[in-house]
Amino acid sequence: MDRDKPLKKSETVEIRLPHATKTAFMARCRAEGRTASDAIRRFIDAELSQTSSTRRSPRLAPRLAPRLSWRPLLAAAVAGLALGAVAAPSLAQSSPPSRAAFDRMDRNHDGVVSFDEYRAR
Repeated sequence: MDRDKPLKKSETVEIRLPHATKTAFMARCRAEGRTASDAIRRFIDAELSQTSSTRRSPRLAPRLAPRLSWRPLLAAAVAGLALGAVAAPSLAQSSPPSRAAFDRMDRNHDGVVSFDEYRAR
């Protein structure tokens, strides 16, 4: 007989919310004809029933990280690839300075280009 009886609800969880969030949540619960406690219990039950393999990663709080859409990320990736495609050939063709160019910069011919020699070029 006692098996059919629901478990006694004796534990509480205290959370802090901004007033606007609480007000909106309570209004939605009223509109759906359920209590806030029932909505939160269902959420907790759903979280606990998920297996670890199907569990989604926790979301960042909206005020901590703005919601990112995939379109701006895709646009940034394409722009980066285009920039790389333009820059890569010019970087590949650049070669180290020739010996003659080094000798022109090394004015005292000591085998080292000092800062003053570099600046005077």
